[in-house]
Amino acid sequence: MPTHTATFGAGCFWGVEQTFRDTEGVTGTSVGYAGGHVDHPTYEMVCSDTTGHAEVVRVEYDPAVITYDQLLDVFWQTHDPTQVNRQGPDVGSQYRSVIFTHDAEQAATAQKSRAALDASGRMRRPVATEIEPAGPFWPAEDYHQQYVEKQRGGGSLGGLLRAFTGHR
Repeated sequence: MPTHTATFGAGCFWGVEQTFRDTEGVTGTSVGYAGGHVDHPTYEMVCSDTTGHAEVVRVEYDPAVITYDQLLDVFWQTHDPTQVNRQGPDVGSQYRSVIFTHDAEQAATAQKSRAALDASGRMRRPVATEIEPAGPFWPAEDYHQQYVEKQRGGGSLGGLLRAFTGHR
């Protein structure tokens, strides 16, 4: 069966990518940039918070093993979807909570999932996650791809992120 694609922005893409890579049914991931107005953005350009891009994870998944709705559950648990243009210490629109949908079914499922989370009372503030049609995806530089896996053995993810001064 062919794989499907989902794209999520939930703050710094390193840990988000690893969470999805560790999810059964996910067959591949790639980190990159989406939702902006500049072609071929670089990490430095996106970090300037002037390109409109979000750091995102493109997820390839086997729908016979995991549904899009289940991927959304992982997404909601991966970050604080009530924060606007930030996650933890990372501030700027590049860290926004966003779901880029690849078809009408994903858009409807994402809208329904966001509304259910908002109505559940689990969040102390309204869910601020944006839902937009997927446009161009620009892969991030190679050193960002599977960053956590490349760094394993050097301590916790939090320690790694704090130790790397170019990105928190």
